[in-house]
Amino acid sequence: MSRNEPFESVPTASDHPHQAIGLSQALLAPRIVIEDTQPVLEGGAFAAKAISGQPVAVSCKVYSDGHDRLAVMLNWHEATSRRVHCVPMQALGNDLWQAEFTPAELGAHLFSIEAWIDPFATYCHDLEKKFHAGVDVKLELEEGRLMLGQGVGLSDGALSEEIAALQQQLQGLTANDQVALLLHPDTARLMTEAEHRSYLTRSREFPIDVDRPAALFASWYELFPRSITDSPERHGTFNDVHQRLPMIRDMGFDVLYFPPIHPIGTQHRKGRNNALRAEPGDPGSPYAIGSPEGGHDAIHPQLGTRDDFRRLVAAAAEHGLEIALDFAIQCSQDHPWLKEHPGWFSWRPDGTIRYAENPPKKYQDIVNVDFYAADAVPSLWLALRDVVLSWVEEGVKTFRVDNPHTKPLPFWQWLIADVRSQHPDVIFLAEAFTRPAMMARLGKVGYAQSYTYFTWRNSKQELREYFEQLNQPPWSLCYRPNFFVNTPDINPYFLQTSGRAGFLIRAALATMGSGLWGMYSGFELCEGTPLPGKEEYLDSEKYEIRPRDFTQPGNIIAEIAQLNRIRRQNRALQTHLGVAFFNCWNDNILYFAKRTPERDNYILIAVSLDPHNAQEAHFELPLWELGLDDNAETHGEDLMTGHRWSWYGKTQFMRIEPWHLPFGIWRIHKA
Repeated sequence: MSRNEPFESVPTASDHPHQAIGLSQALLAPRIVIEDTQPVLEGGAFAAKAISGQPVAVSCKVYSDGHDRLAVMLNWHEATSRRVHCVPMQALGNDLWQAEFTPAELGAHLFSIEAWIDPFATYCHDLEKKFHAGVDVKLELEEGRLMLGQGVGLSDGALSEEIAALQQQLQGLTANDQVALLLHPDTARLMTEAEHRSYLTRSREFPIDVDRPAALFASWYELFPRSITDSPERHGTFNDVHQRLPMIRDMGFDVLYFPPIHPIGTQHRKGRNNALRAEPGDPGSPYAIGSPEGGHDAIHPQLGTRDDFRRLVAAAAEHGLEIALDFAIQCSQDHPWLKEHPGWFSWRPDGTIRYAENPPKKYQDIVNVDFYAADAVPSLWLALRDVVLSWVEEGVKTFRVDNPHTKPLPFWQWLIADVRSQHPDVIFLAEAFTRPAMMARLGKVGYAQSYTYFTWRNSKQELREYFEQLNQPPWSLCYRPNFFVNTPDINPYFLQTSGRAGFLIRAALATMGSGLWGMYSGFELCEGTPLPGKEEYLDSEKYEIRPRDFTQPGNIIAEIAQLNRIRRQNRALQTHLGVAFFNCWNDNILYFAKRTPERDNYILIAVSLDPHNAQEAHFELPLWELGLDDNAETHGEDLMTGHRWSWYGKTQFMRIEPWHLPFGIWRIHKA
């Protein structure tokens, strides 16, 4: 291999200290080291996440022996395209290089780093040092003329002619003018284009998965279509949901999410409050999917027809709302698959089917498929993929997946990639409340968003630690948290006793803490009556029809609308990234900032974690982050009320009264 052919940056003896290296291997090893490349997950085994239209920051350590100057290039392209885009990387010192690229297309992308020794940059560096030190550079100027001649020989066409003209221009110039010409940026640019890239070294290609912006910034609203009715005796329909669209839009939501809308089984149907026996008229749980009317690709007859669903999808879009559906891979014992494909399920020795359990909870109304049963590979996998594709064809591009951590990871990695290869705008949300490693892994295998531990983080220390964890690799590369404040399954203990102020506290934390948040219908009415001793709702809507008066006194609809409005108006709040915590001398007040990398949008958030008592504290303005001294004047604006004022100095004072508003959201900027 000549020194001008590319080396691959691969492990050497330094990576395996007990393994000897032979001479031939040493001669072929790269002189230039490329390491610590980011954003990279598990050495490139999984794709880091990115958003279309937003820059991806790439960094790496690049160095070599000696003192020669290096050139480093970032190359990137769509995985399905051979057109490579090149971006020069900038040296930040201590061997750290950085650049960024902005993908426009959705789907899989690849990037790599290449580096080479740059003789002309090395020459210019030495020439500049000697010239400014007053050293005679006559010989160096002759070397520069010869290097330009080499550039002519290494190029052709217009480039060769331009470099030849520069070489000719050197003649007759004074030494000072020759130095100026050789050190001019245009000269460096031309020589870089002609450079033959000595000791060129390339990294491997690393994957990036590019989603649409809604994968990072969206506000979710969950409702049961069957409860959009004026009477618990009358089943709501898709057509009834039309009347709710304007209010959901006006609250600032952009995703309207439905639990399963499929036919519901009757065998072992659950009654109210999860009773083992259903009474006449009990609608059953929509998660008991399947009946003689159909399975996962069918619609529950009482909700309406497929044309009704299509009209609702279209009407929602006119209101700026996207319909999201639940993808729950479970079946009632009436599901057509049990008769059509009995080999897809697990059967007990006595011939009965094994129903779902999560001791001490039992779900007699549902059974699970067996992904690795002999008859299920690959037919079950393909059937489930086709279910998703059938709803994509109906205009559904977002799916909330029920309990994905209980299904095989290889299945998800295949299904998500297969669906997105055809429809790269599809988004999958993981409803996974499980171990951290599994939650992160679901993000790595393709989930764009995930439910989180936020629901159970209440103290100042817990919240700070969790927010900071989500802002650090590997979580920041693979996991986008959707801060749901409640779900039909989870009535948090905090909301059961905290009253209206508690609901506002959790809404503020969710909307300000992440670009993704969600709420289940009834949260805006401060519903929190529990099943005694449990984090569950009394009279759960999962088992009955629950009409609501959405105008009842005490609601927090206006506050939710304003929080969503603030999010839309401030880029810093459209992601979970960019969080920083500052001094606030009261453990009952969580005080943090969300800011853009450029610091051109800087939001301060102070949330009292006490829903019952007023809290006071001195706190620090992060003036140093704005390039200001400790006595500077800054302007503040309360984004909930519109009030404006000036702050003087770093240390300030706040008082939060939960009976008014248990939080403050302030935009700060230089005076």
